[in-house]
Amino acid sequence: MAVASDAAGRGALSHLKVLDLSRVLAGPWCTQMLADLGADVVKVERPGEGDDTRHWGPPYLQDAQGKDTGQASYFACTNRNKRSLTLNLSDPRGQALVRQMAQRSDILVENFKVGGLAAYGLDYESLRVLNPRLIYCSITGFGQSGPYAERAGYDLMVQAMSGMMSITGRADEAPGGGPLRVGVAVTDLFTGIYACAAILAAIEVRNRSGLGQRIDMALLDVGMAILANQAGSFLNTGQVPQRMGNSHPSLAPYQDFPTRDGSMLLAIGNDGQFGRFCQTIGKPHWGTDARFATSSARVHNRVVLIALLQEVTRERSTEQWVALLQDKAIPCGPINDIGQAFSDPQVVARGLAVRQPLPPERVAREGVTEMRSVASPLRLVDTPPTLRYPPPALGEHSDAVLAELGLDGAAIAALRQAGVV
Repeated sequence: MAVASDAAGRGALSHLKVLDLSRVLAGPWCTQMLADLGADVVKVERPGEGDDTRHWGPPYLQDAQGKDTGQASYFACTNRNKRSLTLNLSDPRGQALVRQMAQRSDILVENFKVGGLAAYGLDYESLRVLNPRLIYCSITGFGQSGPYAERAGYDLMVQAMSGMMSITGRADEAPGGGPLRVGVAVTDLFTGIYACAAILAAIEVRNRSGLGQRIDMALLDVGMAILANQAGSFLNTGQVPQRMGNSHPSLAPYQDFPTRDGSMLLAIGNDGQFGRFCQTIGKPHWGTDARFATSSARVHNRVVLIALLQEVTRERSTEQWVALLQDKAIPCGPINDIGQAFSDPQVVARGLAVRQPLPPERVAREGVTEMRSVASPLRLVDTPPTLRYPPPALGEHSDAVLAELGLDGAAIAALRQAGVV
């Protein structure tokens, strides 16, 4: 990721202002994407408390001596490049300030419960009167309509309800079998990505019409959408997909295999790859065997094929298998833990771990010298994502943001004294 300067490298979306009223993961993931692309994102948080994820630990950030600081690393992963403003939205003065910011913003992202902001006069219908160009993105568990609209929704709940957990994990009869959640909050993350795409589409519509619009994002909608081929299989055949561990319902061999010193991942996606694999391992006759010659045949004869392959894969180490197959266009790789993944030469070469130093006053106060996160994968060559701000301290930019609204030092001090800021 590029380091932005005032004069250049400001990013593709540097002309946009975003008012971020979201918290936890789906909304902040969306606004971090916009921020990485250069948008000016102001994150509004509760005074004294902030985003829930500031307190989601352990693990915590560590100081120079390796001691926990009490600052949750969860917050840092999804809030870089943003400015933090604390406001009490239950106070009419706080509401008035949000309305003032909404008038100057291009985009507002919120994940309050359905109707939650209407009580404050901060709902879409109220704000569109003040700013018809405002793009207002609401993120909820179940959307703005339907019998579940009033329910709270969390990623784990949606993974269960959508069927994602029913296809994740090993079969019931296998050791360790049973439904499992995905190892990260996948529906939250995908909702953030889909929301970002919807917002950029709404920007394009606004370029033509001059008007903003409401965007209604729901975790359950996204959870169903990302079932992808598994959902398509059910909808077109009526057959309910089952858990298959690391196997693929439509491809074989496409799973983990034991090696001499551990395991590896072999992902053969077509007949050409399988034929080359058979030649390479000295079993050319498998490539022409009627049971294995086509993708469909391999799926139907999966049990026999996998048993044969497991005998062969145990003959070499994981490193030897990768070295043997990598120049044959046969997808094969190690099954890394996250530490090994960040040490991978390709990950290092792509600069996927980034560091953002903290300003001296924060280092002195918090004992943390830098924040580390994963680089944006959005590689725009001419206007790359930029690193401008580390994940903010709670209310770090309150004075600056309020000054931009025209408040002087005395007015800001009065609001802080009254608990509004």
